[in-house]
Amino acid sequence: MAPNDRSIPRPLLIALIALPLLLVAGVGTLGLLYGSGSSGAAPTSSAPAPIRTGPVALPPIPAEQAASPACGRLIQALPKELTSSGEQIGRREIVAPAPDGTMVWGNEKRDPVILRCGLGRPDELKPDSRLAEISGVQWLELPGQGASSWVAVDREVYVVLTVPSLSGTGPLQGVSESIHATLPQQKVDTGTAPK
Repeated sequence: MAPNDRSIPRPLLIALIALPLLLVAGVGTLGLLYGSGSSGAAPTSSAPAPIRTGPVALPPIPAEQAASPACGRLIQALPKELTSSGEQIGRREIVAPAPDGTMVWGNEKRDPVILRCGLGRPDELKPDSRLAEISGVQWLELPGQGASSWVAVDREVYVVLTVPSLSGTGPLQGVSESIHATLPQQKVDTGTAPK
């Protein structure tokens, strides 16, 4: 890796972005197993889904442009609600101190949708990468277990949106509209430019 290469290795990126999803799922599972009642009975198949409330902990990860004016404009322009599986999910609070350039949406029934702005260029972005265009924004999908991270690759800053499985395309569409309206489109950097 070159000394000036500021990209984040894919396994580290996926692990750091997926960590909050795993924490929420773990707390929900513990709540189901131990509950707040004193009966000591094992949960039955009719037990309610885990409750996902309270602030979301986002571990800090390298994001040199997270405090940039571009990320600041995008964070201000993001929608208050996103559509996930046909349901509106609102913004969630982030545990203080919230990392710059971040936003989270979710509700008590759904794992959070997490946005991070200002990360480095993903190593997976190559000349032959398959990109998806959504509402005028080029996205690179980084599949993971239980969630996929999508990287907007045609703007002055990289934006990563981690979307839990079964959320549908609503989160990507809502965020794409804000990116398209806020950040000018640029040529995709596939890492092949002469140095």
